Amino acid sequence: MISMPTPEPSAGRPIDRVAIVGTGLIGTSIAMAAARAGCTVRGWDIDPGTAARAASRSALTAYATSEEAVSDADVVIVCTPIGAVASSVASALRAAPGAVVADAASIKEHVVAEIRAVADPPDLRRYVPSHPLGGSERSGPEHASASVVDGIVWAVTPTDAVDPEAVERLERWIGRIGAQPARLSPERHDRLVAFASHLPQVASTSLMGLAAAEEAGEPEILLLAAGGFRDLTRLAASNPSLWSEILLANRDQVASAIDLYVSRLVSIRDEVLGGRGGDVERTFDEAKRARLRLATKPTVRAGVAVVQVEIPDEPGALARITAVLGEGRVNIEDLQIVHSPEGGRGTVHVTVAAAAAEEAGDVLVAAGYDPIRLA
Repeated sequence: MISMPTPEPSAGRPIDRVAIVGTGLIGTSIAMAAARAGCTVRGWDIDPGTAARAASRSALTAYATSEEAVSDADVVIVCTPIGAVASSVASALRAAPGAVVADAASIKEHVVAEIRAVADPPDLRRYVPSHPLGGSERSGPEHASASVVDGIVWAVTPTDAVDPEAVERLERWIGRIGAQPARLSPERHDRLVAFASHLPQVASTSLMGLAAAEEAGEPEILLLAAGGFRDLTRLAASNPSLWSEILLANRDQVASAIDLYVSRLVSIRDEVLGGRGGDVERTFDEAKRARLRLATKPTVRAGVAVVQVEIPDEPGALARITAVLGEGRVNIEDLQIVHSPEGGRGTVHVTVAAAAAEEAGDVLVAAGYDPIRLA
């Protein structure tokens, strides 16, 4: 039997036909963002009911088999649980010989190794490992939205086996649907997400578990939980089986991150026990300044200043900011709101004339806000 060469994805053709394998929260959200960008979208899920709910919320057309869904796609995004990614990617590569195939798994080294073991080697030129860093503690297509994709970093982690043109086509499409492609190696990706994603989940779960255990003898403890506690433990409501799978797949990097976190906690404990107020304050100040840098900074034009203000994510919050500045006769040149990935609040960037920056700050402080001038 003569082996035929694997067709390469068309370099000049834009990605217009999208297939989603796995129509949960992230898969359906990607489908909605793709449809918004003018793509036609097909989808399949192992649970027909999930696929039907995804179709009812989006422009996705559900198909009975994954092979039918991906057959003529320009790009296939596999959004299944980690344990099913390898077989799903290999199947998509076979069924869609002209498509770029990517996955949305939050672990890369483990997944790439599994795919290499089951996929035909020539097909690996069209497999681009990736990870859209969006979502929430909720699950299912009922909670999907195109806004889940808006502005998120979408890690693209190609290996040496991948055709560079396939990588570039995927990155162009990611930008087209509203996300920001960021290229890095699978190894570096896994090390960074262990700190930026997996460790926060562990910390949130541990804190909630500790509070629940303490509640057995102190039933009022959760009644006294303030906003900070609720913010920190939000992630503890995440899908247990999903996170068990993620943490075990990235076990070495997660263990290293936990060790460093424990070391930092011990350091703070020692500062407190030793009565070293200056060290405690310095630790908090460094963390505060680092946290403030997380907010997206807009491009600043000459002659203007940008003032950052945190507001609750609730009806009327933005209107109150603009009303306060209007009453203070501060003209708004531009305004941008960035929703917090933690949920419940947002960051407003108010652009004003540079000469009015101090006045804007004074007006906001008088109204009870805590503005920070960025530029």
